[in-house]
Amino acid sequence: MDILHIAIQASLEAGEEIMNVYASNFEVETKEDESPLTIADKRANAIIMSHLKTTNIPIISEENKEVAYSERKEWNQCWIVDPLDGTKEFIKRNGEFTVNIALVENGAPILSALYVPDFKTLYFTKVSEEKAYKIELEKHQTPISEIIANAREIKPSSASKARIVGSRSHLNDETKEFINNISEKEEVEIVSKGSSLKFCLVAEGKADLYPRYAPTMEWDTAAGHAICKAVGISVTALPANKPLEYNKENLLNPWFLVSNRS
Repeated sequence: MDILHIAIQASLEAGEEIMNVYASNFEVETKEDESPLTIADKRANAIIMSHLKTTNIPIISEENKEVAYSERKEWNQCWIVDPLDGTKEFIKRNGEFTVNIALVENGAPILSALYVPDFKTLYFTKVSEEKAYKIELEKHQTPISEIIANAREIKPSSASKARIVGSRSHLNDETKEFINNISEKEEVEIVSKGSSLKFCLVAEGKADLYPRYAPTMEWDTAAGHAICKAVGISVTALPANKPLEYNKENLLNPWFLVSNRS
């Protein structure tokens, strides 16, 4: 099976299991870093691992034990997975949570499947083809052939506007300052969205800028980064002003900016 197809299938099955939990009275645990965890995270992770292990490519997942960098630095490829990105949104039951699966090569994302299970919306890409796709499904169990045949290509906005996408859970002083600096020069529209959907909004032309001055991990961004990269959207680490990198010694991302402006 095509490696992207494996990622897509894993995301759909994980999304279906997430929705099974979503419909129940689930409990919320707190991890050591004080972030929330549910049985949906664990079950989705198990499903994704079962699929990705067939590729014999090593895996970095939020819900797996972290592999030492002394071993990871030898990897030229690895999967980077967040089985349930936006657990806070999941707990709030606002639907803005995703399954993130990305394949990274030499520090850069090269393909991804990003699934929004509550809306049955799938984004996917092979970055080398310089195209990304979106499809809204009728059911989670949709054949891959049908998905590939019916997905539509997405493109960013051609007009350089100032629609700034922000997090529903993280809007700090640095982000407000970024917004204020732009609003002094032009009219600004704020678009609120949770999880990695913020990347997708810029990639499909519904927003233009996504500044992130709050902590994220590599698994929060790799899948969305791939979608953006495929359609020519920059994802720039700050203050270094170079592309966000993956499989770093520290899996914590620096601040970054997603932008459709050259």
